[in-house]
Amino acid sequence: MSRTRCAIAACATIFAFASAASAQQLLPPPGRPAAPAAPKAAPSPRGASCHNGASFDRFLAELKQQAVAEGVSQRTIAEAAPHLVYDQGIVNRDRGQRVFGQLFTEFAGRMAAVYRMQNGQQHIKQYAAAFARAEKEYGVPPAVIAAFWGLESDFGANMGNLPTLRSLVSLAYDCRRSEMFAKETIAALKIIDRGDLHPDEMIGSWAGELGQTQFLPVHYVNYAVDYDGDGRRDLLRSGPDVIGSTANYIANGLKWRRGEPWLEEIKVPPNLPWEQTDLSTQQPRSKWAQLGVTYPDGRPLPNDNLAASVLLPMGRTGPAFMAYPNFAAYTEWNNSLIYSTTAGYLASRIAGAAPMRKPAQPVAQLPFNELKELQQLLVRAGYNVGKIDGVLGQQSRIAVKAMQIKYGLPADSWPTAELLARIRGGTAQAQPQATVR
Repeated sequence: MSRTRCAIAACATIFAFASAASAQQLLPPPGRPAAPAAPKAAPSPRGASCHNGASFDRFLAELKQQAVAEGVSQRTIAEAAPHLVYDQGIVNRDRGQRVFGQLFTEFAGRMAAVYRMQNGQQHIKQYAAAFARAEKEYGVPPAVIAAFWGLESDFGANMGNLPTLRSLVSLAYDCRRSEMFAKETIAALKIIDRGDLHPDEMIGSWAGELGQTQFLPVHYVNYAVDYDGDGRRDLLRSGPDVIGSTANYIANGLKWRRGEPWLEEIKVPPNLPWEQTDLSTQQPRSKWAQLGVTYPDGRPLPNDNLAASVLLPMGRTGPAFMAYPNFAAYTEWNNSLIYSTTAGYLASRIAGAAPMRKPAQPVAQLPFNELKELQQLLVRAGYNVGKIDGVLGQQSRIAVKAMQIKYGLPADSWPTAELLARIRGGTAQAQPQATVR
């Protein structure tokens, strides 16, 4: 569950998962999927290039030595050995993944659908004791845990079907993120070594994520807890272990603030200072209230000093949210703004919030090729937009806001055809590199 999760696998799999997720199944049967046949593809020369030309077998031998040096037993190394094989297909998936741009309302409409909200509420009732214990110990509300549980695997129905060790060691040998996945491979061996899972049980996503809330092995090692008292930390089959472990990670890994909100829908006035709307700007709720921000039904915001940002995932004419410091846990869980906002919204729905209001008029989105062109123009003007991929990430949003200010347009971070036309026709002077919070 790397918190650069979109750069790993989730953003590519989220969209495929949404259509495959079962609306009926609450928890899967205890059986586990059969592992695919062993790969036949030869290791890529690209892998050897960052390992001083070492073959995969030599690289693996050194990785095993490192694992033993970190406390992994020879017994575990022997048990895992049949699974520590290179799969070029996994590397190809990693290099070929693409994140698809989508309107927030479309994505949230599917991923935070009523059936998933209801399933979350049913799970909170089914595991009431575990949820109550987790909230008492970690301060994380049941709805927050249930929302991640539903989004990541539909409560265990879709955890992936690929051998975890094979995926991890293949990505460790590949040069793109070798060091990261070497650590993840050793962490997976530690999970086996302490008796939580057997190598045959380690089946998950192609990027090595495990369990019903999709932990990468390092997070499994650091945050998984035994909540059902059976002596194992089983995030594949034990509902209580999933609940306690997820709460532990959110509280201690993502620094959740006990007793504080995370995301609430709001109504913004037409004359709001749009340049102040973004996750990078926080002001007391009392200040936002003075600027005319209210709840959707017109009720005033509390007149207090709780810090908050106004989040406009689709610009000033789309849905609007008040994002509190706890929302940072969502963007750490997954750095995709569309995913993190959906997760926070689903949690609010599970907790009893009303559905968000639909925009008064359809919100126009630039086509993929025009978003890429816009990013290229922003880079030419001196801004750092991250990867030029036609996806509106946080760096692109910051650069868009800066250009909107330059051209006197409402600075709501949402790219429009008018902004693109202005930049095309303008002679923008080079700007300093935009920084990301």
